[in-house]
Amino acid sequence: MQTMTVAPQAERFAKVLAAAKRVNWDIDKDVIRERVLDRTQKYLPDGLTLVGELPLSADERRLLSQIQGRTYANMFGLVERFINAKVLELSRDYWLQDQTALEAMIGFSAEEIKHQRLFRLVERMAGDTLPPGYRFLPRPDEVASVVLGKSTWAVLALTLHIELFVLAHYRESIEPDDKLSPLFKDVFLFHWREESQHAIMDEIELRRHDATLTSDARDKAVDEFIELVAAVDGLLQAQAAEDVRYFAENCGRPVTSDEQQLLERTVLKAYRWQYIFSGAQDVRFLTVLGDLVTDTQAARINGALSSLRQE
Repeated sequence: MQTMTVAPQAERFAKVLAAAKRVNWDIDKDVIRERVLDRTQKYLPDGLTLVGELPLSADERRLLSQIQGRTYANMFGLVERFINAKVLELSRDYWLQDQTALEAMIGFSAEEIKHQRLFRLVERMAGDTLPPGYRFLPRPDEVASVVLGKSTWAVLALTLHIELFVLAHYRESIEPDDKLSPLFKDVFLFHWREESQHAIMDEIELRRHDATLTSDARDKAVDEFIELVAAVDGLLQAQAAEDVRYFAENCGRPVTSDEQQLLERTVLKAYRWQYIFSGAQDVRFLTVLGDLVTDTQAARINGALSSLRQE
């Protein structure tokens, strides 16, 4: 594979730390600003929710965007549980070495904890706004335990994948949509500002760790990354069905079995796009992965992704 030229690690950490200090924000003062969520506005854009593929009324499309948006916030609160644990583990390598890198890693951890607080607040606000009965099925600590049981390479690859699609979603879909809830949009604006620095550190740490692996260890790590993607898909299948149940109970009309099946297929397709495929096709992710894996390993990853695609 062709190797990408990158700036020295120390220089990149210093730039990340400077940028993180510039964009640092406060949940109440900068993001929420005494606002509440509004039932009359969408939370997520159509390009992420795929509601345009469904024969729904405008009110029903808005409700489905709100349900998906609530799950979107909860999903990020979940993944940041294991991301933060891995960042703290990796920071140990800098305790007695590069103090700039250590400061950047500790700052990364503090920001992930702040993001978890923000997404817990969003869930409470959504609960105050939307009808009762919504359930987010994955248990963050249980999911984190499973993820952290895999190799560091697999966890870092998944983390980079996640944080790069966060950036893409905001730039390409959320920011351009002027019909979204201004509050919900601001949540992901401020999240995006800090995740932009996190993605750089993810890449630094993935490359650094990869350089320590034998070929056999890396090959096993690729398989574990594939296992993690499959596990994510299992969560998505369960949550898609659960979110459709909640929609059907609150859309204000009977939903036929055929409509239910179409809704489940489409919401699962949307979730697979949001949490798997949009990251898997990200150019930056493909570049980093291409530098680290062989053609055979890349084909294994692509084959696993292809198996998740719906007709």
